[in-house]
Amino acid sequence: MNPSSTQRKTAVPPRHLAVIELGTTSIRMAVAETQRGGRFQILESVQQAVALGRDAFTRGRFERETIEDCVRTLRGFRQLLREYGIVDPAAVTAVATSAVREAANRDALLDRIYVATGIDVRVIDEAEVSRYTYRAVRPLLEQEPFWRTSDTLVIEVGGGSTEALTFLRGRVSHVHLYRLGSLRLRKMLEDTQVPAVRQREIMQSQIDAIAAQIMAGARRSRRLTILALGGDARFACAQLLPDWDQRRLARLAVRDLTRLTYDVLRHSTDDLVQRHRLSYAEAETLGPALLFYVRLARAAGLNHILVCPATLRNGVLAEQAAAGAWTEEFRRQIFASAAEVGRKYGIDAGHSQYVARLSARLFRLLRADHHLDARAEMILALAALLHEAGQYVSRSSHHKHSLYLIMHSDLFGLGRDDTLLVALVARYHRRALPQPTHEFYATLDRDRRILVCKLAAILRVADALDCGHAQRIAQPELRLEQDTLWITARGADSLAVEQHRLRDKAQLFEQVYGIRVALRGA
Repeated sequence: MNPSSTQRKTAVPPRHLAVIELGTTSIRMAVAETQRGGRFQILESVQQAVALGRDAFTRGRFERETIEDCVRTLRGFRQLLREYGIVDPAAVTAVATSAVREAANRDALLDRIYVATGIDVRVIDEAEVSRYTYRAVRPLLEQEPFWRTSDTLVIEVGGGSTEALTFLRGRVSHVHLYRLGSLRLRKMLEDTQVPAVRQREIMQSQIDAIAAQIMAGARRSRRLTILALGGDARFACAQLLPDWDQRRLARLAVRDLTRLTYDVLRHSTDDLVQRHRLSYAEAETLGPALLFYVRLARAAGLNHILVCPATLRNGVLAEQAAAGAWTEEFRRQIFASAAEVGRKYGIDAGHSQYVARLSARLFRLLRADHHLDARAEMILALAALLHEAGQYVSRSSHHKHSLYLIMHSDLFGLGRDDTLLVALVARYHRRALPQPTHEFYATLDRDRRILVCKLAAILRVADALDCGHAQRIAQPELRLEQDTLWITARGADSLAVEQHRLRDKAQLFEQVYGIRVALRGA
């Protein structure tokens, strides 16, 4: 037997994956084949127009007919999955975005889909959308020379909302979701019965208000690149750049995009369906979305914008292919976002970084006692970096203010649940111990309550060792001996203040771990 045939027999066969996205105007599915190194190749993409956004944004709930349209579509998708041999539920990820998230009867839709098709659809929050967007666009951005040297604003105008993700020389600095999308804007005009001759003017004023907010969070230098995502932006490329190689970013002149946008806005939805062979839902959102890109480019003073062929489904597939693992680069992006939040609230960076480093050392020393994973370590580190955010509001009860500020901060990459855990760990870095009656803590299940206690106990000890914010105990020696954690300080003249603070703050640690904490000089 020759070596090549042996290799063929022992090689791991490629795995097929699928992502289904319930969007505002349609349901889309991508089927992919995994490759080496966590990469993937899309084999087939399909979509079917469904009026989820029209129901959600006008009625606040889904009509029975719309729910059954979803079921029929997903039954068809299920048949295609079987043709590709995808029968394992773990190989299919189904997500829903703003339209489903906002509907009052979303559970009725999700339950009906699961009963009829076996597909378990997960509603993703704003932070998860940003994470998938990052994973989708990063492979293409890394090929571009401007990525590390200038600032990049990634924008996707959806039907219900607009996502803005800002990078400063390759690092995440700002992420936000604005509740203004192309379909929501169209419905607002219909509800107010604005005369057709004034619709574009009013649309522009609404868009300009959001564009001003986006630019306030994005512009830090004179070198800014806008990268547009979404089917509407890809439509513009198809019209203006028929030879576009979709393995690379496209470069659109704002002048040409403006001309196309105003031409689209002059035609009715029915005309656009006939002229461009669009679905009614696509034609309905096209003009407002293109106008958003034009007005944002004008606000930034740009002559060109870039268009990315990647979609949210690419990001979900990337995470599937990597088995959900977060790369070290992705973790750095999360911490870069936390650093921006810290600067916003004027946090003492020297103190917070010292506490974060010491918390990490304690976490690793106690692995055999807490049995927590790398994700918990990241939650602890973020809480350590942001635990004093509340002093931006008031020094009095600042731990409670930290809870609210962190909960309402746009921490890149973290979902709502993880953000709440970060906020609670930060909240318990001082004063009262966690109580079942405390707001937000009371909503957690037992496992997450224990997680918060384990991490907050470590954070309290680390914070006590820098109570004066002077980092006097530069590199304490940590040693675990039976039932005592010995912390040995070198070079500090007197440890009386730190020892007093540690006696006060080590109570939770000793309660959770059953380990006494002792601070001594060298």
